[in-house]
Amino acid sequence: MITTFLIEHPWLSPTALALLVILGPLVGRLIADRPGTAWLLTGLGTLPVVVLTMLPTERRAFERCEVAWTLPTVGRVELAANVVLFVAPALFASVATRRPVLVLVAASALSALIETAQALAPMIGRSCSTNDWLSNTIGVAIGVLLAMVTLRLAGPLKHAERPNAVIRDRQ
Repeated sequence: MITTFLIEHPWLSPTALALLVILGPLVGRLIADRPGTAWLLTGLGTLPVVVLTMLPTERRAFERCEVAWTLPTVGRVELAANVVLFVAPALFASVATRRPVLVLVAASALSALIETAQALAPMIGRSCSTNDWLSNTIGVAIGVLLAMVTLRLAGPLKHAERPNAVIRDRQ
């Protein structure tokens, strides 16, 4: 269903990616000192990931997992969509944690876990693919890079906003 929609609208994934690249750091900058809001946006950005990767479909996946290494391009709409799918959650999680490298590793591992679940549960009608994992991880890397720009623009946290900050009395 989503692949058919994307094939009919091939401009959608590149447009969404361009908007994320332009607007992502701006939004990230606005919420850089609001980790609760960043986590909320991470959750909202993760919702499409769950829906599009784990909800059962009406079709049956009879084939085994595909092992191939193809870089996502505009002509490969499903792979391009997999890139876009992970950009926003990675961006906002990196802003929330201020640990982009940790988010890169964790989100890439999450993508591998999703592909493993798809492989072990063929009854949900999802096909696993190393291409999907690669595309998702590229999307995570883009989100993390955008977050690094965002965090650079935001500057250091004020003392009172730092996690586990020790507040000293001034006497």
